[in-house]
Amino acid sequence: MSTTTAIAPKEKFLQLVEESKKQFGLADEQREAALEFLNQFEIPTTRDEEWKYTRTTKLSNEAWKWSNDHSVETIVPYRIPKLNALELVFVNGKFSQELSSNVLLDGLTFMEGATLVSNEANQNDPANFFEAFQRATTTGAIYLGTSSKVAIDKHFHIIHLITDQNAVSTPLIVLNVQANSKLSVTESFCGNTNGLTIRRLSANVATNARLEYNKIQNEGDEHYLINIDEVAIDRDGYSNLNTLTVAGGWVRNDLRIALNGENIEANLSGFYLPRNKQHIDNHTKVDHKLPHCVSNELYKGILFDSSTGVFNGKVYVWKDAQKTNAYQNNANIIAGDNAVMNTKPELEIYADDVKCSHGTTTGQLDEQAMFYLRARGMSPDSARKLLTTAFINDVLNKVDEEVVREYVIQLLVEKELLTI
Repeated sequence: MSTTTAIAPKEKFLQLVEESKKQFGLADEQREAALEFLNQFEIPTTRDEEWKYTRTTKLSNEAWKWSNDHSVETIVPYRIPKLNALELVFVNGKFSQELSSNVLLDGLTFMEGATLVSNEANQNDPANFFEAFQRATTTGAIYLGTSSKVAIDKHFHIIHLITDQNAVSTPLIVLNVQANSKLSVTESFCGNTNGLTIRRLSANVATNARLEYNKIQNEGDEHYLINIDEVAIDRDGYSNLNTLTVAGGWVRNDLRIALNGENIEANLSGFYLPRNKQHIDNHTKVDHKLPHCVSNELYKGILFDSSTGVFNGKVYVWKDAQKTNAYQNNANIIAGDNAVMNTKPELEIYADDVKCSHGTTTGQLDEQAMFYLRARGMSPDSARKLLTTAFINDVLNKVDEEVVREYVIQLLVEKELLTI
């Protein structure tokens, strides 16, 4: 009688690393360093504090593969209508020059290629197994860098498409916003195909520079998405990062913001509206290192059916960061009988002259408001949609680009979550 030996989940990922070397021709020093970390790490489990409420078992047991399919007939369905943007397209993790716009602009440097790993702005060590895997395998990468004293008028739209069943995608986005310049980017994750995307953003915002960044996550119930955002901001810099989770089967967002100078403003906002058995996990970390800086966090979720949500926000205020203002708020509505929300906002303060606050609320839809709307002729469904619209409206208003905001609202309307 023949027997087959099951391959351990970690070994499956290590095999993928070996296959990626052959397929993508990867062999630079940073990839080798990432592989060393990968061998040291284990796949995180609920025994790890950072993954306490996010199970990785199903993700780890899938039969993932690298895709050779990097083409689609058209990207029209994935464009944002009326948005005057330059498009940068990834298909199954590989950058597609053919589908992307010509981005030759005065004051802008653009590069693409997996070897861009060595050009990333932040050289922090990977924090866990999946991050090390992304660095060891990067399927494709792009670099956008502004010159000093340049406000790039064009908006950039980065589109990620997974078209191949069980495909793994590990792209890298590198941004370098030089002193006294501005960059505006929207990133879309699209498609309903079963797949795994581990995307890393490495961004540097220099002195008196400004970064506007929106992530629109709109994928099917069978897709796994891990987003790692590392943003370093220098003196007088400004960043506005919005994470807009319209749909996704299993989503993990890790945002790490380092305030490395004085007079910095960093804003982080997000909403998540999981349905069915979808799972959405938002982890944020904001490091205040020097005086006179402000950070604002606002995350809101409405959980339907048997969905689950996680919010873990950490704000560190170090000894030299006097006159810090740091605010953190997470509000949730449980709209499904079997929905669960796990939330943990945290402050760690080592300075004595600061204004910091954090808070969280989790409750049901306002019964009095529902009664009021029903009494005026609204159906239960219409009343729920109207209350949902009102609840997440302040997060939507954080999106600086009006066309992007209207597009996200339309996506929610099409999924029968909002009313307009």
